[in-house]
Amino acid sequence: MASSRPLLRTARQLATTKILLPVSLFPRHVSTTSSPPSPPPPPGSNGTPPPPKKLKPLTQEQKDFLSSALRVNQAGELAATLIYTAQTPPILRREPHLKPLMKHMYDQEADHLRVFNSLIAKHRVRPTALYPLWSVLATGLGWSTAVMGKEAAMACTEAVETEIGGHYNAQIRELLKMVTEWEAEGYDVSDEFTELISTLRRIRDEELEHLDHAVEHDAQKAEPHWLLTGIIRAGCRGAIWVSERV
Repeated sequence: MASSRPLLRTARQLATTKILLPVSLFPRHVSTTSSPPSPPPPPGSNGTPPPPKKLKPLTQEQKDFLSSALRVNQAGELAATLIYTAQTPPILRREPHLKPLMKHMYDQEADHLRVFNSLIAKHRVRPTALYPLWSVLATGLGWSTAVMGKEAAMACTEAVETEIGGHYNAQIRELLKMVTEWEAEGYDVSDEFTELISTLRRIRDEELEHLDHAVEHDAQKAEPHWLLTGIIRAGCRGAIWVSERV
């Protein structure tokens, strides 16, 4: 369908992005560069610049967690863009009024992928080695559920976003735990680390918004709903587990 061609082109460009870089050392609170010089004191101060933030170096376990989180998040957002790209033509042939909704959800997923592509490159994290496999499976899942009908396509979104929402929540909890430990030990939290938490919260909220849209558009009328969503959710959990490690 002509209206879906920009989505197809964009997803192909995103899916073929190759970043082959060594694993980041994450020396302090995500940042891989030295701290910038302190800004000049504000007008009216005593002329003494504020002291630099006291940052605790990341442990190896924390570095591994951050690398794993960025890797799996990038893979998940790639899959999401490909699912929507594959779903859009069959759905719009029968439900043209859904074009704004499909475009809205796709655009948000494409933005999420750009965010994680940038973070992966900035922190020199190795992407998942299973990019090609996830690309094929995501495209197949999107196309097959769309061919089954609008309800099945929306059930796919419901299942995926249920798992992804929980996945992002778990990551945010782990990062907040780090912050609590640092503050209890008298350390500061870098602005970059705080921004990472805010970014994950925003992306999580947008994913859960997609879940709400899916339910509003008859996801739970798909037959058999329990089986379809159960299989997709199990597949998502498996893909997350593998992408965190490979």
